[in-house]
Amino acid sequence: MRQLLQNARSGKIEIAEVPAPMPAPGQVVVQNFYSVMSPGTDKLSMSFARMTMLGKARSRPDLVKQVFKKMQSDGPIATYHAATSRLDTPQPMGYSSAGIVRAIGPGVERFAVGDRVACAGAGYANHAELVAVPENLVAKVPEGVALSDAAFATLGAIAIQGLRVADPTLGELAVVVGLGIIGQISVQLLRANGCRVLAIDLNEGRVKQALDRGADWGATPGSISESFQAKITDGAGFDFALVTAASSSSAPLELAANLLRRKGRISFVGAMPIELDRRVMFERELDLRMSTSYGPGRYDRHYEELGLDYPISYVRWTENRNLQAFLDLIARSAIAPGSLDCETRPFGESVAAYEDLESGRASHLAVVFEYEREISSERNLALAPERKKHRDDRDLGVSFIGAGSYAKSMLLPLLASIPRIEPITLVSATGASAHSSAQRFGFSGCGTDPDAIFADPNIDLVFVTTRHDTHVDLAIQALEAGKAVWLEKPAALDASELDRLLAAAGETGGFITVGYNRRFSSHADFAIKRFAKRSMPLRIHYRVSPGPMPVGTWLTDPRQGGGRLIGEVCHFVDLCNCFVGNLAESVFATALSDGRNDDSITATLQYPDGSVATIDYLGSASTSLPKEAIELSSEGRTVQIDNFRKSRVVGGIRHTTLNQDKGQKAAMHATIDACRRGEQPPISLAEIENVSRATFAIVESARTRRPVDIRSRR
Repeated sequence: MRQLLQNARSGKIEIAEVPAPMPAPGQVVVQNFYSVMSPGTDKLSMSFARMTMLGKARSRPDLVKQVFKKMQSDGPIATYHAATSRLDTPQPMGYSSAGIVRAIGPGVERFAVGDRVACAGAGYANHAELVAVPENLVAKVPEGVALSDAAFATLGAIAIQGLRVADPTLGELAVVVGLGIIGQISVQLLRANGCRVLAIDLNEGRVKQALDRGADWGATPGSISESFQAKITDGAGFDFALVTAASSSSAPLELAANLLRRKGRISFVGAMPIELDRRVMFERELDLRMSTSYGPGRYDRHYEELGLDYPISYVRWTENRNLQAFLDLIARSAIAPGSLDCETRPFGESVAAYEDLESGRASHLAVVFEYEREISSERNLALAPERKKHRDDRDLGVSFIGAGSYAKSMLLPLLASIPRIEPITLVSATGASAHSSAQRFGFSGCGTDPDAIFADPNIDLVFVTTRHDTHVDLAIQALEAGKAVWLEKPAALDASELDRLLAAAGETGGFITVGYNRRFSSHADFAIKRFAKRSMPLRIHYRVSPGPMPVGTWLTDPRQGGGRLIGEVCHFVDLCNCFVGNLAESVFATALSDGRNDDSITATLQYPDGSVATIDYLGSASTSLPKEAIELSSEGRTVQIDNFRKSRVVGGIRHTTLNQDKGQKAAMHATIDACRRGEQPPISLAEIENVSRATFAIVESARTRRPVDIRSRR
């Protein structure tokens, strides 16, 4: 299928042939018939993408701080790979479309194949022939409503939410500042709501359009006299204002404030700095209200991604119900998107439409892209000529399932540096990501369907780097297909998943390792060698300062990511096992908070030889601390490791690396070498099992406040 994409580094826009999407649980795949380009939003996106690196840095100082912080902790190479990974990721364009449902994912209940629907959401309702959209961002199109009109539903929902925030009542006097597509729709909505409207824009043509479609008065900013305002409002001022303009200054917001009566209301919908004269706001007691895009549910992944709706008795108008309301207004002829000054162009001309927008040649409120009805729905694409057959046993056919930030910034660049590797197929959840990542790292094919990897006899080793809740199922499928597996941590989210994975590994006798890379670090090796001949127990203190617990991410969702304790602490358990040279026997952990906003814990692992490892995972610690600090002591000797960049024997030798060395490169070499030679994986199945069970035991012990014997859980 074809999709419109923008390069985040250069700003170049192109139509690319990418694999068609598969519907994830809770998603529908829709064949777009129409999608709408909104000049205001898209021009801002284009302007940022086409800035120089210096320009980007000046406009986003928050990101610059993140880069410097990462460079201090991880070193220049890791920082470079992370930054270039983000810049080389193509950005999908568009967020409002309409079409026909072609496939539904597990758990979808409100839609069926063949339904006419409108779709919303940046990253979902894109300018593409096929889109995969979560159920709560899809609304059925009523009979009699043209799909070309329904494609405006997202823009309509934004305008409706702006009105809901303003809380208009019958007969009130309203101001709309900014008469782009959102502003023009807002004028129609206000008229339907029984309000009288003053429409304001710098462009006199836009003002005339608003007057033609229901505005009572129209003006440019400099033409509004005090006498004109006093005549309309009987000297009181307007009741409320909708600011729907996009501007580099706060002038539209200031204009709205000066037009309002005492205790007036401003609904802020547009994109601009918020800089207001305190005197005006204070003396008139003005109420500034922020409108969040399409409505309640926006930016809440539980609502948008997981499909958890807000009960109508508590939240009457969600973003989905706003979509439905706008479509209903079209059906009742209260709103007419087709009457707006919009241009319809074939999707094949979408790049030219964006070029016109950037150059200033575009004069229409919006552009509607119309799609061909016969399209490709292939989920796997070839990117290179037919593969060469393996020349000898040292060649290894490798594929990736998942191309997230860690895979693109760390694992894939490392793989590209290893000789005699044949990158065959890269699969990702979105076709754009799969296509760009496969091209960047030299894979001969890309796709969205992992079954193509399992069925390919040329593939020897599969990297599974997807979201945590998919790890076990994908690893089992790969093992049953006879593939060697690199499974990113965690190996499983709970004991039942782990049992299934271990059973599959045992039954197939397959090769599987987990991405516990720290044991392969040169700093870990430095410490292990210092205690290689010890006869007394080892005391380990491992302090981790990961920063505050993130909010609104799948990583902390118990069902998808398992939380940071399951998803990350396994790394530290594995390294402690390596330091001791044995498997942990028991765990006692103490939660340092209620776990809802802070997942800090202290966990103590005990070993058969009397060694003890204490892991302090401190989300509440200072963010200025290095993320990981380790201290090992035995027989009068102490070794310290500082964030995998500096190690030293206290009072003795040192080991320093320019960049942070967490062992990823050595781990990948060890895995690939073992695959080529037909040897056992570098991490045994017993070690994988122990690390997972110890991690589960940490969570259980912190909850029950009791020690947990790991041996009894095998």
